[in-house]
Amino acid sequence: MTTVHRVLHPDPINTLDDYVAARGGQGLEAARQVEPGVLIAELEASGLRGRGGAGFPTGTKWRTVRENHSPAVATTVVVNAAEGEPGTFKDRTILRNNPYQVLEGALIAARAVGASHIIFGMKRTFAIEVERVNNAIKEAHEAGWIDRGVEVSVFEGPSEYLYGEETALLEAIDGRYPLPRIAPPFRRGVTEVVQTEADAASESGLAAPVSMAGPSDGAVAPPTLVDNVETLANVPRIIARGADWFRTQGTEKSPGTIVCTVTGSVKAPGVGEVPMGTPLRQVIDEVGGGPRAGRRIRAVLSGVANGLVTEDQLDTPVSYEAMQEIGSGLGSAGFMVFDDHDDITAAVAGVSRFLAIESCGQCTPCKQDGLTLADALARVCRGEADGTDLEVIAQRGATVGDNARCYLALQHQAVVSSLVERFAHDLAAHVRGEAAPTEPALITELVDLDDGRTVLDDRFAQKQPDWTYDDEWSGKAPADRFGDHRAPEELEA
Repeated sequence: MTTVHRVLHPDPINTLDDYVAARGGQGLEAARQVEPGVLIAELEASGLRGRGGAGFPTGTKWRTVRENHSPAVATTVVVNAAEGEPGTFKDRTILRNNPYQVLEGALIAARAVGASHIIFGMKRTFAIEVERVNNAIKEAHEAGWIDRGVEVSVFEGPSEYLYGEETALLEAIDGRYPLPRIAPPFRRGVTEVVQTEADAASESGLAAPVSMAGPSDGAVAPPTLVDNVETLANVPRIIARGADWFRTQGTEKSPGTIVCTVTGSVKAPGVGEVPMGTPLRQVIDEVGGGPRAGRRIRAVLSGVANGLVTEDQLDTPVSYEAMQEIGSGLGSAGFMVFDDHDDITAAVAGVSRFLAIESCGQCTPCKQDGLTLADALARVCRGEADGTDLEVIAQRGATVGDNARCYLALQHQAVVSSLVERFAHDLAAHVRGEAAPTEPALITELVDLDDGRTVLDDRFAQKQPDWTYDDEWSGKAPADRFGDHRAPEELEA
């Protein structure tokens, strides 16, 4: 077996005492003996890359936030636990299994960047995980783990996919809708007080030009460090055992392990941890039980952010560099598997609908071209396409990512273009009427994953492009419908 247990313990850690008995807390103890710069240097040497999807070097992110820190304003650490990528359940699994390591990692991060506040950004629908984290914080306070002057809290936000985008997460924590900003977190973090309506607009950056790095009114913008759950879960052992230990598994460019979710057409969907560089086929076999009897895998989707992986690419190592080399990506290591009984066009049509619905509409091509793409792909699936639909898919697939302020539109572009390039025969078969008519597949967030049973958010089938569940949509994008971004009404869970 390739599966390992650096982050995912074999058995759940139910109390802080149990965690300490399993050598937990050693990273925090070591961190308190050295200067912040030493912690950052160790993270840089480890090569740890963010496990939220982009794979950005963690040490570089920490150093950037530290360099933008000022003693005059409060820096914040935000734990991004707003997992919503279809096919992914690893962060919720980590928090159910052992929230203490994530909290310890966040406390180390706070020391490294000079933060006085740690916020767990979670969804209000994550009842189990919210309870686990709140209990862990309570135990940590009682045990004296949390330094005086450091506040730790949980923020429960909406269910929207974009809430997991780091700047949209900060917008929600700031009391606004989860619409991505332009200004990056290290320059525009969590702002607790808004003095005027003009200040509010500049702090959000919603209508600001792309060149804007911060507020134009001279207001102070405290930086924020945003790190993913799995990223922070790796930190304590790196600080306790050192960068060289961390690099004993993984590859040169992708050191360490990765927690993978395998769902779709497999025997036993699940979550497991493997060394970086493990072949994708082996990950599917060991974490998901392999393909169903008598069937073969035709394609794999790495979340809804990357191009389709084809059958002949299944031996690609699971690492950032190897997945990129084949024209896909590792993302959050959520692998949706499709076999020879699945309709690949319907799967991509489902992805297209998901991304078009979840687009906020701040960028017109993302929303409008996205909806046009989704409609065209749906017509193809149903056998209703005419000769122009393939042209529409090619044209809008090329323009949907124009002037995008976040990655959602580029994700849309990547998945659809991979269908056109790698499964052109499947697409053409629907247009020619050679494939059975079908509806787009339901591609949406996982509500639960337990003992090989996946539970999808079935309600997403009724979600409208304005983020309501009304019988008909208003015709407005969410960004237009909300109006006053500073005083949102609560979005439906």
